[in-house]
Amino acid sequence: MSQFDNVSVIKKANVYFDGKVSSRTVVLSDGTTKTLGFMQPGEFVFDTSKKELMELLGGQWDILLPGESEWKTFNAGESFNVDANVSFKVKVVDFADYCCSYTD
Repeated sequence: MSQFDNVSVIKKANVYFDGKVSSRTVVLSDGTTKTLGFMQPGEFVFDTSKKELMELLGGQWDILLPGESEWKTFNAGESFNVDANVSFKVKVVDFADYCCSYTD
């Protein structure tokens, strides 16, 4: 899906890691939420409160998922799932344009 129709967008940005990661919250007509974000180069640790589907729209990132010992590289068009109440690590060399979908 390349676009979301009939949505609301929260105007205030979610800004993390001294501005190196930012996103906007999108609320779909059925009440589900997603964030559309952008990451600059760096290494980041994210904590989840819900299950997440992370889709890379542009760029590349290396991901270290919970319980894993090896980093995995993801390119534009690829995605991964993360469970609720865990932490995962992200390394970005150039940039990462992403969509995060929250699931129950």
